[in-house]
Amino acid sequence: MGYKVVVVGATGNVGREMLNILAERAFPVDEIAALASRRSLGTEVSFGDKTLKTQDLATFDFTGWDMALFAVGSEATKEYAPKAASQGCVVIDNSSLYRYDPDVPLIVPEVNADAIVGYTKKNIIANPNCSTAQMVVALKPLHDRARIKRVVVSTYQSVSGSGKDAIDELWDQTKAHYNPTDDYQRKVYPKDIAFNVIPHIDVFLDDGSTKEEWKMVAETKKIVDPSIKLTATCVRVPVFVGHSEAINIEFEEFLDEDEARDILREAPGLMVIDKREDGGYVTPKECVGDFATFISRIRQDSTIENGLNLWCVSDNLRKGAALNAVQIAEVLGQKCLQKG
Repeated sequence: MGYKVVVVGATGNVGREMLNILAERAFPVDEIAALASRRSLGTEVSFGDKTLKTQDLATFDFTGWDMALFAVGSEATKEYAPKAASQGCVVIDNSSLYRYDPDVPLIVPEVNADAIVGYTKKNIIANPNCSTAQMVVALKPLHDRARIKRVVVSTYQSVSGSGKDAIDELWDQTKAHYNPTDDYQRKVYPKDIAFNVIPHIDVFLDDGSTKEEWKMVAETKKIVDPSIKLTATCVRVPVFVGHSEAINIEFEEFLDEDEARDILREAPGLMVIDKREDGGYVTPKECVGDFATFISRIRQDSTIENGLNLWCVSDNLRKGAALNAVQIAEVLGQKCLQKG
């Protein structure tokens, strides 16, 4: 017996990916509804070999539906997620709205699946930020072995993290570089993204960090361990899909790079490709469409007593958003909403 599932924001990049992944992973669906704003009403989206027409989020009745995967912004989530939750439908939210609410579990299934039982307080489960999700999958098994004291991470985040308009902006700017007669206007980013990098994601905070950097700190503490100290620099790069991270980790105990490599190879959700030769690592282009988070360049950091460096790459529309949400739905079904 399957579940009645709603995908909210089904016409967006993440919503479409949620539908794709639900089908790919053969999630037990008895009935599925694709919701969007009124302006997208009737738009067709794919679910496996089926075609769904989007329904109006504003008038949808969530009563009798088991779970709703939300892939809309915080404003729409603020209006409609409590409505769905109050009508008995468990919300799995991809926005940032509920991530820091102490009554809402923030879940990465490979890391803290057991925390999902806390969903009953509000009938809502939060999906973490894309840059956090892939990182904590790598940090958790190492933390279990040697206790992480401090993390220094620099991210190289693709434009798809900013939505379809950002993808179009990179494409238009790239074309204009080779054909100066092509006209384009910057709409998404404050500076050109084509052939450039922008050390600025989300709004600036009073301490000089950006909100994206703050999210990585706060979410890592909530998901893995509040005692971990973390500092981040988040950078937007001219890549369409796939986030990369250079991660420096300081442990309480010594952890040899070979043992770390073995631990990561055995950890769920990870794929280690780490050959010390030309091309013996994974780039963001190579991870697109894959479920795994890839780890490369594992090596000792000789500048501190117990340090390691590694390179972490993942498809941000998958593990960073849609895949993690579907995995949460799988855990919810297995642990909390068993049927049959």
